[in-house]
Amino acid sequence: MTHYLDFEKPLAEIENKARELREMARGNDDMDIEAEVGALDRKAAEILEKLYKSLTPWRKCQVARHPQRPHCKDYIEALFREYTPLAGDRCFSDDHAVMGGLARFEDRPVVVLGHEKGHDTQSRIERNFGMARPEGYRKAVRLMQLADRFRLPVITLVDTPGAYPGKGAEERGQAEAIARATEMCLCIRAPLISVIVGEGGSGGAVAFASANLVAMLEHSVYSVISPEGCASILWKDSGKMREAAEALRLTAQDLHKLGIADQIIGEPLGGAHRDREETIRQVGIAIGTMLKKLDGKSPKAILRDRRRKYLNMGSASLAA
Repeated sequence: MTHYLDFEKPLAEIENKARELREMARGNDDMDIEAEVGALDRKAAEILEKLYKSLTPWRKCQVARHPQRPHCKDYIEALFREYTPLAGDRCFSDDHAVMGGLARFEDRPVVVLGHEKGHDTQSRIERNFGMARPEGYRKAVRLMQLADRFRLPVITLVDTPGAYPGKGAEERGQAEAIARATEMCLCIRAPLISVIVGEGGSGGAVAFASANLVAMLEHSVYSVISPEGCASILWKDSGKMREAAEALRLTAQDLHKLGIADQIIGEPLGGAHRDREETIRQVGIAIGTMLKKLDGKSPKAILRDRRRKYLNMGSASLAA
């Protein structure tokens, strides 16, 4: 069953009507519905193209959060072989909002890690909706240290509304854990690439995405804060999230212009959830391309280029 977003209601009506007609005609050879269903399908295609032709930043946020988008687990299962998960931070516990381990990408040994939101109620609760606790970031630090030791490329898949802000997380040093993970991103001498596959929210995303190369899916978002959080702080009204989304410049297109994102990965018409297999395939192609760009570079050059990339952000020339 397709989950429709608020702005997709006109599309939902047409597609549901076509679906009902097909169900009615199933097993009934006397019903000729081809012409009517064909007309509905064409109308639905027109509406879908019109809706996604010029999405507003807020609507892109909604698409980025779509529950049926492929998540980290889906990408790992489809793109990586011999995935061996590594659990725990060797300090407190294992955080299921962060998954990662050793794997092979195109027969190349790598370390892959990312945020996992879950796909149903039970798994979303288990994964804490992709909001990592301190032990999740400390697990990421451990994996990046392992990759650095053996010079294995690190691939991160970012999809989180932000780090978990609960009392227990704060007591266990959430801010320090995020800072350490961000620092580790900037210190390892192994190649580090990142793909924003959904939401890239707050420091919880930066801690995984301070990479040599950052790619974003076409309808993903990446920002220091969610539009709702920004609206609550600036206007004391979370209902102004549309205005906040416009001001934050959080879309892949804006961030590519600003030099934050190095590449935009196209999504199927209607978003990644409409054709999960094609989306995953395109992400795999982008990962392979980014890894090839870093091939042959010395560890010193990889570290130098990554640090230079982030030191240059916000410069007058870049802002212009």
